[in-house]
Amino acid sequence: MCGRFTITVTWEELLLRFMLDPRPGAYQPRYNVAPGQYIPAIIGGDPSFTGAAPNRFGALRWGLVPSWAQDDKSGARMINARSETAAEKPAFRTLLRRKRCLIPSDGFYEWKKEGSRKQPVRFVLREGEPFGMAALFDTWAAPDGAKLHTCTILTTAANPLVAEVHERMPVILEPEGERLWLDRSIQEERELLPLLRPYPAEAMRYYPVDPKVGRVQHEAPDCIEPLTL
Repeated sequence: MCGRFTITVTWEELLLRFMLDPRPGAYQPRYNVAPGQYIPAIIGGDPSFTGAAPNRFGALRWGLVPSWAQDDKSGARMINARSETAAEKPAFRTLLRRKRCLIPSDGFYEWKKEGSRKQPVRFVLREGEPFGMAALFDTWAAPDGAKLHTCTILTTAANPLVAEVHERMPVILEPEGERLWLDRSIQEERELLPLLRPYPAEAMRYYPVDPKVGRVQHEAPDCIEPLTL
């Protein structure tokens, strides 16, 4: 699964890495992102644009509320969606074709069982570079007309490295996969589903961090500092 993550790069790094619209976004580094919060998200540019349309940056609340839901309570349960069944589930099937986004990140937390205790660890790419997690989004309208924009992060079976800690991991896309995922002209499942696979274990690493990351209220740079055991 994916229940906590980080995105600590600068706006300039984010802009270049994900080819974003250069207009300043409401962005600040995050060290302990949790479900229920508004999180940075990237949506593909206008497919009718002549040339390469820049991707759009914005914020979505983490926890999907489908457009057809009677209320917004489902968000707490739908922070993740299994990629293996996304094309079958009513809540995700249409979104897979039409409402895909990336959640930019540079690490995610999991808790490794060590005897009677659980030690939090942070998974990152080998060089610590940012990456995009595959996600789906939707817009729900409240009875008073207010709109709520939400998302869910797709997960897949853990690669051998992540499997040392947890059986699931977020879908981390390769750069070419990101381009296809954000291309709104692509709606065929046969083109999309092959992208939703475990990221190579050899391209990742992890290290222990302070248990304070278990507190949602703690959001500071020391969350990502390696813990000396």
